[in-house]
Parts: sequence; C-alpha cells; structure tokens
Amino acid sequence: MRISFCCTNTKAEPWLQGFRQALPGAVVEEWLPGAPPADHAIVWSPPQQFLDEQPGLKGIFNIGAGVDALMKLKLPAGARVVRIDDGGMAVQMAEFVSHAVIRHFRELDAYQADVAQAKWSFRRPHQRKDFPVGIMGLGVLGERVAQAIGHFDFPLLGWSRSPKSIAGMQCFAGAGQFDEFLLRTRILVCLLPLTPDTQGIMDRENLAKLQRGGYVINVARGAHLVDEDLIALLDNGHLAGAALDVFRTEPLPVEHPFWKHPKITVTPHTSARTLREESITQIAGKILAMERGEPVAGVVDPQRGY
Repeated sequence: MRISFCCTNTKAEPWLQGFRQALPGAVVEEWLPGAPPADHAIVWSPPQQFLDEQPGLKGIFNIGAGVDALMKLKLPAGARVVRIDDGGMAVQMAEFVSHAVIRHFRELDAYQADVAQAKWSFRRPHQRKDFPVGIMGLGVLGERVAQAIGHFDFPLLGWSRSPKSIAGMQCFAGAGQFDEFLLRTRILVCLLPLTPDTQGIMDRENLAKLQRGGYVINVARGAHLVDEDLIALLDNGHLAGAALDVFRTEPLPVEHPFWKHPKITVTPHTSARTLREESITQIAGKILAMERGEPVAGVVDPQRGY
C-alpha cells in the first residue's frame, strides 16, 4: 500500500514519521510531481496537479475538519474524501467558544478597559435566561460546544440542516425553522460547514433577526459572514459585539476595519488546531478500515459538500 502526503504549508517529516509508525506495512512518502501512483492520499489544500497525477486514489484524507477548499477541485473518479471527525479539535473549540460567551456575558472587555484606566467599576449582573445561545451546525464540534456551554446554564438552541436531538438543547432544522431559531437567539455561534447554501448566511437580513443586543461568534469559515453587514448592525446598536476567529481573507489584511472596531474581538484562526498525534491515529485507522472494506466515519457527501 502506497500513501502520498500532500499538505500545503505543513512540515511533512513529523507527519511522515508518525504515519510510518502507525502503518508499518505501507510506503508513506511526501508527494513530488511525477511521483508513483498512490492508493491513498493525506492532504491539506493540495494543488490540482497532485489530484490529476493520482487517478487511482481510493481515499483522500483531509487533515482538517473543513473540506470546502478541497471540494472545489476536480477529484479522481471513485475516490472518497474523508474528513477528520475530531483530531483533538472538539475540546479546543469548546474551550474557545465557552470563553467567548462568558467574556461577553460577564462584560470582561468593559472591565478590562476600566482597569487600563485604573478605574474600579461595578456592573449589574445579567441573568442567563436573557442570553440564549444558538449554535448553527450540530456536528462533532457543535455537539461538544453545546455540551460545554450547557454546564453554565445558558438556554441552548441548535440549528442544523437535518433534524437532531441533543440533550438539554432545543433543536431546529431546515429552512422552515431557521427564522424561529434566530429570533430566539441572543448569542449566535457559527459552526457550519461552508457550502453554497451556507455562504453568506450571516448577512444583514439574518443577523437582524437576532435579539437586540445580540452577539456573534464565528469559528467556522469567514465566508459565512458578510463583513459589511455585521459592521452596520454593530454601528446601529442592534448587535452588541462579535468574536471572530475566521475571515474571508487570511491573514486578515491590516487595513480591514475588523482590526480597529471597538465591538469586535479578532483572533488569528486559532480556535481549534489539528493535533498531529490524534489525527495520525484516526486517519491510519480509517485507511486500514477502508482497505478491509469496512465502513469509515467522516466520508464526505459530494452533493452536500460535507
């Protein structure tokens, strides 16, 4: 069995060493143009040339959770695209979103601004019942985030394309229930996969449906958000703020207004990073299962794009 590693902007050697240890019977090599055909590929943002040179691939294993960039390429016929189910990212995402929700709810940014001026201040505590948290996207990451937020007793709402049932959360599904979900949400968390249907889903029309004083947390993809619409709703007071970890262009250009907007917190796409050891173990297990003809979790539906 031959496995080709083609991950843009990724130091290959630690991954190659890990996969060779996990798959001792396989030939694992970093891809170079003209390399021999492989049975499986481990990729992140591969060039089209790589896929064109590998027409016999059985599995294409993405080392990140998002496969939107990969699905835009012309893939070998018959190859199955498989995404990471977790790879250590779920607990990181739960940490990050919980921090963002609590930081907003407890007004810690305002306290920090006061402390910078040596000002001892007091703010009346809020009630959690007035801050329902709505999570868009209820996959592995969304469920883990919901579990974490639930520990803090916020009302929990969830929305997904197909119906889900999650303990402690009121779930909504499909276009017919989307407006009700938004109208009942004050803190909106985006964890959706990026598809043609979800691109620009956080536009002015939809964000305006959030409860007044709403807060937006985007940890999915930058293209879910219409930047200028968010700024307009922040400036007119309908939204109280936003925590943004992903952007349409990354790194975020220095001239972008998000950097200096007083109601926006920017982080550099760091909410959840792929952890190498966990990912190697998971991908190696899936490759072996595929070779045995067994079902593999995380296979992407080309029609849905996730």
